[in-house]
Amino acid sequence: MKTGLSNFPCVSTKPEDILVYGYDSSMLEKQPIAVARPTDVGELVELVRAAYAKNIALIPRGAGTGTVGGSVPVEQSSVVISFERMNRILEIDKENMVAVVEPGVINGVFQRTLKDQGLFYPPDPASLNFSTLGGNVATGAGGPRAVKYGVTRDYVLGLEIVLPDGTVTNTGVRTAKGVVGYDLTRLIVGSEGTLAFVTKITLKILPEPETVVTLVTTFDSISNSAQTVSKIMASGIVPRTLEFMDKNSLKVVESYKHSGLPTSGAMLLIELDGPTFVVNREIENISAICKSFAGEVQIARSEAAAEKLWEARRSISPALYRISTTKINQDIVVPRSSVPEMLLRLDEIAEKTGLFIVNFGHAGDGNIHVNIMTDKSDPEKYNHATAAVDDIFRATLELNGTISGEHGVGLKKKPYIEMELDEVVISLMKHIKRVFDPAGIMNPGKIFP
Repeated sequence: MKTGLSNFPCVSTKPEDILVYGYDSSMLEKQPIAVARPTDVGELVELVRAAYAKNIALIPRGAGTGTVGGSVPVEQSSVVISFERMNRILEIDKENMVAVVEPGVINGVFQRTLKDQGLFYPPDPASLNFSTLGGNVATGAGGPRAVKYGVTRDYVLGLEIVLPDGTVTNTGVRTAKGVVGYDLTRLIVGSEGTLAFVTKITLKILPEPETVVTLVTTFDSISNSAQTVSKIMASGIVPRTLEFMDKNSLKVVESYKHSGLPTSGAMLLIELDGPTFVVNREIENISAICKSFAGEVQIARSEAAAEKLWEARRSISPALYRISTTKINQDIVVPRSSVPEMLLRLDEIAEKTGLFIVNFGHAGDGNIHVNIMTDKSDPEKYNHATAAVDDIFRATLELNGTISGEHGVGLKKKPYIEMELDEVVISLMKHIKRVFDPAGIMNPGKIFP
């Protein structure tokens, strides 16, 4: 199918390009009719204006690490806009603690560049070594450090955006404060590419902490680990990270990485940062809390030892995909105090259905990644797994939680959005969508049922 955009140098209709840009980490797939890889905002604007005139659907894409199908085309005649070539760090302003980047910058590259200058950008999704900052902005990505430092939305000061008709404008500020008009910056963050293209991002950055210490503590039961999390947070200590892995995730990772992890009970991966004397005191207090719940505490004695633990944590998803590429992955969030109850309910659902469910995530902020291991080649079993999602979401909402913490809605969670949002809120959101995108060409078919 011809797009009328083939005269643009950045546009490809090669079969191999169309194939690889037609899916993301959700394992959903639908091929676009073309792929565009602009190198600057001027090239993007010309392309968008041409597409707008022809009513061609446009799908923004970062690195394709999303798990809900946010960058997968829905309409037959869609063009994927990949930002991989707009990947420059434009400015690092140490005096004002601000950085300006293009959307294709890899999160991990940005983090390492800042570290070389004694600086720090907290948002660290598990995919940080290959996900882009533009993609992080689109989904409102979080990560382990969110418990102390917050998520991507908390660090985006301003944006340069291109609207669906090719208009270029800016939102936000470069200052610590700014309340002139509606906060369009925070509206764009997390909008999953349905409102505008992000072409430049102004980020708040921080000084690198003086000391970072990683602890690992193991328990004979998930209940003891969950109670430990509640006790730590109630103590007034705010760890930099507070991650948990249940026995199933420990077994899966150990068979995949052979990292020397325990294969029973549960594990907490805790990181503390700040002034050395404060961190030392917090290590003592957290160790005492862990031991009161029968936890065994070990301190990573080197940066390499700490990184080995984090490699194991970040390898959970790849290890699970090795078992089943069609597993169902959800990222629910409940209030921290409800984590023990939610984990109990997840165990009950697994026992009732006979499904193998793997739980891990950011215990410090109540974000649990629930993985139902199933296979689409067995329709009956897959239907049971899909039905279990309803039970999981219902339990989450009963505990005053939310059905998506950092993955977004995309295509996979679209059928469930009405469980959480009422018709008034959904109507308001649809009106906002129409104001930005009256032609309906910006990543159509996402979020709303």
